[in-house]
Amino acid sequence: MSDLAIPDEVVRMNLTANGEAGRAWLEALPKVVQELRARWELTIDPPFEGGCVGLVVPAERADGNRVVLKVSFIDEETRHEADALALWDGDGAVRLLDSDPERGALLLERIEPGTFLGDHPDRDEAISILCRLLRRLWRPVPEPHPFPSVRGLAQRWAIELPERFDRLRMPFEIALLRMAEGLCSEFASSIEETVLANRDYHLWNILAARREPWLLIDPKPLAGEPAFDTGHLLRTVVPEGLDRAVVDKVVDRLGAELGLDPERVRAWALVRSIEDVLWGLEIHGSDVDWDLECARVLARSL
Repeated sequence: MSDLAIPDEVVRMNLTANGEAGRAWLEALPKVVQELRARWELTIDPPFEGGCVGLVVPAERADGNRVVLKVSFIDEETRHEADALALWDGDGAVRLLDSDPERGALLLERIEPGTFLGDHPDRDEAISILCRLLRRLWRPVPEPHPFPSVRGLAQRWAIELPERFDRLRMPFEIALLRMAEGLCSEFASSIEETVLANRDYHLWNILAARREPWLLIDPKPLAGEPAFDTGHLLRTVVPEGLDRAVVDKVVDRLGAELGLDPERVRAWALVRSIEDVLWGLEIHGSDVDWDLECARVLARSL
């Protein structure tokens, strides 16, 4: 397995985002896959392309069952993916067959045909499907539970966003930063309903399946208010042109279809936009113009 073909995007992301720890993870990955292959009696095919965080490999078990092996760098976003999938137990999400938490490894059912909801020919219908599935996936979390809290994340961001802004020498107007900081402080003291939330819910993490029409993959779970999920979701369905009237319409639609306050949807999307701008500048040094303009458009209606 020393010749394991790790996709370039997985290599690039882990080196960029995780530094030396990411390099060590990549170097150990062939041996980890070899051990998991023996443990779960797998015949594996070349990895799927298109992802960037972890290695995702189609495989077959000794009994002929078609499965997927997923191995991720363990961090705050990936650490409890197995716990979330176990809580959903295949209801609206990919079914977890087995896991190895110490290796960040999951054995999953193979979703077929596996086409992305993002490729649906009718975008309006795709958004409605997305919303209906999300409402099913919001469910109470048991106590005790292992998931980090949305309130804790917001409390951390209220402190960290200004620090990162200063380190980057104030890369955009301070009024936007202050707005995001204030919203995070508000979210940190929220008494909103707590559900199993997901910081990476979007059209390309929903796949067409046979067991159900559509199933969620790749959750990044937390416990917190439902509107948190829309912070990233909104940004993946608004048009590239970021026309304010159209963005407002999408905000109102998500609020209506998800049973949420539209202003809460808008506020979380603004915070996620600002966090993405800072993350992009810190980690990638990449073009963040769209994220910044998205924050500006959202801020004009708050």
